[in-house]
Amino acid sequence: MGFLEEIKRRRTFGIISHPDAGKTTLTEKLLLFGGAIQEAGAVKSNKIKKTATSDFMEIERQRGISVATSVLAFLYKDKKINILDTPGHKDFAEDTFRTLTAVDSVIVVIDVAKGVEEQTEKLVEVCRMRNIPMMVFINKLDREGKDAFDLLDEVEQKLGLHVTPLSLPIGMGYDFKGIYNIWERNIQLFEEEQKQTVGKKSKFSSLDDPQLEAAIGINALATLKEELELIDGVYPTFNREAYLAGNLQPVLFGSALNNFGVEELLNCFIEIAPEPLSKNSEERLIDPKEKEFSGFVFKIHANMDPNHRDRLAFIKVVSGTFERNVPYLHVRLNKKLKFSSPNTFFAERKEIVDISYPGDIVGLHDTGNFKIGDTLTGGELLHFKGIPSFSPEHFRYVNNNDPMKAKQLAKGIDQLMDEGVAQLFTLDLNGRKVIGTVGALQFEVIQYRLLHEYGAKCTYDNLNVHKACWIEADEKSESFKEFKRIKQKFLAKDKRGQLVFLADSAFSLQMAQDQYKNLKFHFTSEF
Repeated sequence: MGFLEEIKRRRTFGIISHPDAGKTTLTEKLLLFGGAIQEAGAVKSNKIKKTATSDFMEIERQRGISVATSVLAFLYKDKKINILDTPGHKDFAEDTFRTLTAVDSVIVVIDVAKGVEEQTEKLVEVCRMRNIPMMVFINKLDREGKDAFDLLDEVEQKLGLHVTPLSLPIGMGYDFKGIYNIWERNIQLFEEEQKQTVGKKSKFSSLDDPQLEAAIGINALATLKEELELIDGVYPTFNREAYLAGNLQPVLFGSALNNFGVEELLNCFIEIAPEPLSKNSEERLIDPKEKEFSGFVFKIHANMDPNHRDRLAFIKVVSGTFERNVPYLHVRLNKKLKFSSPNTFFAERKEIVDISYPGDIVGLHDTGNFKIGDTLTGGELLHFKGIPSFSPEHFRYVNNNDPMKAKQLAKGIDQLMDEGVAQLFTLDLNGRKVIGTVGALQFEVIQYRLLHEYGAKCTYDNLNVHKACWIEADEKSESFKEFKRIKQKFLAKDKRGQLVFLADSAFSLQMAQDQYKNLKFHFTSEF
């Protein structure tokens, strides 16, 4: 198969939602229908001892939530599907934001009972800013929930999307009978049986089939016909160009737990979703069809296998082909590196791959060369945009609880910070280490991972900081020297040695901004 054909086969997408909307369960079922697994593991179930394939960190299995993006690849109908299952919990949003730089499209999962929730709004806002094509999957139809049309209105109003339904539920909750698939023009009836394996479904190709009336009842059939007329009158017909431009969002309904509507979602997705897209660098727009390789690091994961202390850098291939044992330029370090065992992923299961194409996610074993946002190329000096570190909102001093394990603690913190799970600041005044996170739950994850992956114990002391700001200034100017002298106890360096102002209140931050007009205060590290 040729280079251009390989690109056309790729579909790289992320799944985003508020916690508990069923995102990880949907990921499992997509793998199930893709034939990548034979049996799905429920994320929270005492009856089923399997855990979800994408939740491979020990803490994820214990808490029943995803705390890190996982990468899963499989083949379906001769298409190479790359799924990035992201954390839904707001405390891990930074990982999700960075992952959204590596996807070509997104599936937004919404709980039928809860509707649009806060975290969904934030994540969709990021997708809209970047014009990422989005599909909406309304999940958990087997439970009592909101009316389908009320939900469509809510999605349009709260998320600012222009939707068009590509399927429609027949009933809801206890009365849920099945789904009319507008995209494929057929009906699928719901048979609640095996939830973990792919079961057979009843299908009808026409609304006038007498067996359909017998199956769902005359009233449900009449309601369905009315609602389909309403959809034709109110919602635009699906237009792929509008979807790819981020101006139209198709909506499908289903129940991931019951394998219902998932196959339809997957079939629709591989037909309409974009193949790998062009990506902006600071220098120029990179087309995936270019022969020269380029790619960027969007995630680093320490200890994928705690027994081997391995650290992996996840690279999204943007253009050209990435080949094993071929030297590539690490732009920031300005040196050539080659990789003898690049990996593709199936959660924590890895396979060595000889060649990867645009859209693919490759894992590279890393001894500390990579940071998030780094670029690898065939030789051209490129810098990909849009992978910032956000200003943390929670800050704590970190203390070593076991003096005999000081080295392990230092190494653990160093590697976990490189993953981007949090940020490390060293105070100028006394050299104390401060960890800053976007969400408070991150502290618990860091403490757990330091103990279980590095054998290091740490405790925290509270630190009253309102916001961290990166400072940009002419270092020779008098006002900068005055700022450093007066604010000395609030200044720190981040891991890259950049100066950071740890403002103790919104008032003192505002005062500093008013007083030192020629200093620039940045709320992300990318400036």
